[in-house]
Amino acid sequence: MTIQQLEYVLAVDTYRHFAKAAEHCNVTQPTLSMMIQKLEDELGIKLFDRNVQPVKPTPAGRKVIDQARKVLFQASLIKDIINEEEQSVKGTFRLAVLPTIAPYLIPRFFLQLSEKHKDLDIHILEMKTTPTLAALLNGEIDAAIIASQPIESELQGDVLYYEQFFGYVSRQESIFKNEMIRTSDVDGERLWLLDEGHCFRDQLMRFCQMEQVRLRQGAYRLGSMETFMRMVESGNGITFIPELAVYQLSREQKELVRPFAIPKPTREIVFVTRKDFIRYTIAEMLIKSIKESVPKEMLTLQAFQKVV
Repeated sequence: MTIQQLEYVLAVDTYRHFAKAAEHCNVTQPTLSMMIQKLEDELGIKLFDRNVQPVKPTPAGRKVIDQARKVLFQASLIKDIINEEEQSVKGTFRLAVLPTIAPYLIPRFFLQLSEKHKDLDIHILEMKTTPTLAALLNGEIDAAIIASQPIESELQGDVLYYEQFFGYVSRQESIFKNEMIRTSDVDGERLWLLDEGHCFRDQLMRFCQMEQVRLRQGAYRLGSMETFMRMVESGNGITFIPELAVYQLSREQKELVRPFAIPKPTREIVFVTRKDFIRYTIAEMLIKSIKESVPKEMLTLQAFQKVV
């Protein structure tokens, strides 16, 4: 049994297709298939059911794959230990970021960081909270930026900044004339809101004390925040946006922005890693770059803000 064989097994589990797994591993399909076959012969079991498409792990294969993932993660720490001893800023670093954070935060620091550290290859993945935490626990990513402190005992979080929510209101809405939004002003039937599974949605529904929202989007069940903003600009309804998004708006777009009344709903943006995380030199550099890229007033929780 070799590390390489385990990598091939995980690739097949990820892509559920031998040819795609081989392409990912930069080997020919016969080579990958032969190496997995040798491992199966050694273990005396079949790891994958090849009679179905896409291929899937056998029950015993699933257990082996779960253990292989742990083994490969621990093996990867050996190089991380050496790099950390040398305080090296190089190699690949996989960072997951929520879709409601990435478009507004990443442009603020990523290009400058890449130019400064050309030997560091940061892979940005946009993922929702639940799959992000699962990927962290499985060792599939190195760190994540999410909108809450992790509750899992194996994870740890460092607060990056605090970000207010704002209303984005069509000129046709009655509350457009208001200087600020109160939760009682929000009509669920006029609201464009992200689909279930986004913590952005969950946090706002809790703050607005909405047990459920009769969403208007219908065909836009999988709509994005940017899509909903365009709907509002066309004269249709209200949506919510994060604070950093406001800085990207034109003067005309900013006329549609309305702050919430006090206490202002605010989310905690957190850099999350496993507790056995080793690459502190890179993490500290990332955290420093991010904090320097956002407005200073966002680095501390203000008295008029409420974390939701």
